Amino acid sequence: MTLRPAQISDASSIAALSLEVWISTYLKRGVSPFFADYVLDTFTTSNTEKFIADPSEFVMVSQNDEGIDGYIRVSAGSKPPVNGCSDLQIATFYVQPRHHGKGIGSRLLDAAFGHCRATQADTVWLTTNAENASAIAFYLRKGFEHVGETHFRIGTESYLNNVYSYRLN
Repeated sequence: MTLRPAQISDASSIAALSLEVWISTYLKRGVSPFFADYVLDTFTTSNTEKFIADPSEFVMVSQNDEGIDGYIRVSAGSKPPVNGCSDLQIATFYVQPRHHGKGIGSRLLDAAFGHCRATQADTVWLTTNAENASAIAFYLRKGFEHVGETHFRIGTESYLNNVYSYRLN
C-alpha cells in the first residue's frame, strides 16, 4: 500500500470507489431511482476532477498493486454545523469494504491529521450517518469526540448525521 496525493488522472478511479463505498454503506436493501440518481450525479469523474484540482482541498489516496483502494479528502473553509470546530472538514473518507481492517484508514487519517496540523488548525471535524456504527466506532477509537448533530440532505429528504471533532494539539 502506497499513500500519495491524488492526481487528476485518478478521478475516474476515485469516482468509482466512491460509488462502491456509498452504495455498499447506505443502500442495504436495494437501489431505488432516488438514490441511483443521487450517486450517479454526485460521484462523477468531472466532479472528482474539480475537487482534486481545487487548492483548498487536500486529497490523499491509498494505492495497492492494482489500483486505488481508499482516499481521504480534507476541505478548508468549510462552515461547521456546530460551534467549536475549525473550518477544516474531513469531507470524504472512503476505503473499499474488502480492504477494511488492513490499516488503510488509519494511514489515510494520519496523513490528513499531518496536513491539518501544518495549517495550524486546532481541530478537524467530520460528519457520518448516525446509523453507521462501524464508522462511528472507528472514529471514537481514533480519538474523535461526538460534538453534535446535523442532517445530510438529498433533495427534500434529510438524514441524521453525527458531528465528530478531533483535537490536533
